[in-house]
Amino acid sequence: MDLFGETPPATGKRRRREEADRPLADRLRPARVEEMVGQEHLFAAEAPLARMLAKGRLQSMILWGPPGCGKTTLARILADATGEPLLELSAVMSGVADLRKSFEDARKLRGSGRHPLLFIDEIHRYNRAQQDGLLHEVEDGTVTLVGATTENPSFALVPALLSRCQVLVLHRLDAPALNGLISRAEAALGRRLPLSAPARARLAEMADGDGRYLLNLVEALADLPPEPDLDPEALGRTLQRRMPLYDRAQESHYNLISALHKSVRGSDPDAALYWFCRMLEGGEDPRFLARRIVRMAVEDIGLADPRAVEQALAAATTFERLGSPEGELALAQAVVYLAAAPKSNAVYLAYKAARAAAKETGSLMPPATILNAPTRLMKELGYGRDYDYDHDAPDRFSGQNYFPDGMSRPSFYRPTAEGIEARIAERLDRLDRLRLEREKDRQP
Repeated sequence: MDLFGETPPATGKRRRREEADRPLADRLRPARVEEMVGQEHLFAAEAPLARMLAKGRLQSMILWGPPGCGKTTLARILADATGEPLLELSAVMSGVADLRKSFEDARKLRGSGRHPLLFIDEIHRYNRAQQDGLLHEVEDGTVTLVGATTENPSFALVPALLSRCQVLVLHRLDAPALNGLISRAEAALGRRLPLSAPARARLAEMADGDGRYLLNLVEALADLPPEPDLDPEALGRTLQRRMPLYDRAQESHYNLISALHKSVRGSDPDAALYWFCRMLEGGEDPRFLARRIVRMAVEDIGLADPRAVEQALAAATTFERLGSPEGELALAQAVVYLAAAPKSNAVYLAYKAARAAAKETGSLMPPATILNAPTRLMKELGYGRDYDYDHDAPDRFSGQNYFPDGMSRPSFYRPTAEGIEARIAERLDRLDRLRLEREKDRQP
């Protein structure tokens, strides 16, 4: 500062030093649509965003995507492309007072013929009242809202706000996009990273689709000597491992458990093990996984292999005895067993159908034939009369009716041809034929 407390203009050397001090991810932040990588689908000719840009007028929108995919960058690019002012807030650091101030600034800009964009990062962090507070200004056009979120808007945003916005989905960056960022970073640094081809590929994998994180990794490698080239193992020792992107309370929890369950149902042990380990690496409670594994056994395997539920319960008990990490191997064993087992949801479907029938016919009494008759009055009323004791019947099967009188006989359980259930199906088919024979024999 000078004697008057003012900061003098930066010299050329100082400007270059300040530029070099900025994080690489900030220095390489795209300034134009053409510079963005990995989100080409947003700018296709018929895409909503492309149509907005062609008209030069944006609608309120929610940018939904994982960390480091370019949501903040896109908001700034849109403001530059339309020539409109951008007001920026973070839902983590701001509250109602900050929103009111932004609305006041927006009204002043509107008075001068501008159409300000209000960018709110992490908009899902706003509570319901704060989200409701946006509705009026979005509705009357005081601001064009551009919200950014890593969470599913269907769960994270109130319906009234969501109905006023176009949801644009940004993808995690794929390998070509990440490799392009590495090349761009090398050009900015003025040097090649000392990596072998496999290590270069591993560097992109370590970023896990996050462009910002990738550039931070590149910056950590920038001071290494030009030789020798690192192999993947040396790269792993040089860089800290990224924690998996996973939140036990949010959408990723439901996405991954769905992937695990469907991999088991689809009889793919390798995929099932992968998703199981992804959840463990993300910090999921193994007890939750144990409960879900038991559910898979009864829902998707059932009587095709009755031992599946035994395996699942044994794995859960083993985990409780051994704890983590030793007990997790028992859960992994159960996951592989269930994925490799024959599949049947016949009991699951039969249960749902029987519940529906029970709800509809809940007032019907059992036939008097199969009622107990502990008192003389009940015997006089016909309780238990003409009951056939199945153990005394031929083939230990009487074939009598066990459904309420007047109710058509339903068929809930339809076993598959998988595993043990195939033998069950054969037995039930034989009993159905015997039932018809017994019914004919009882007719006068």
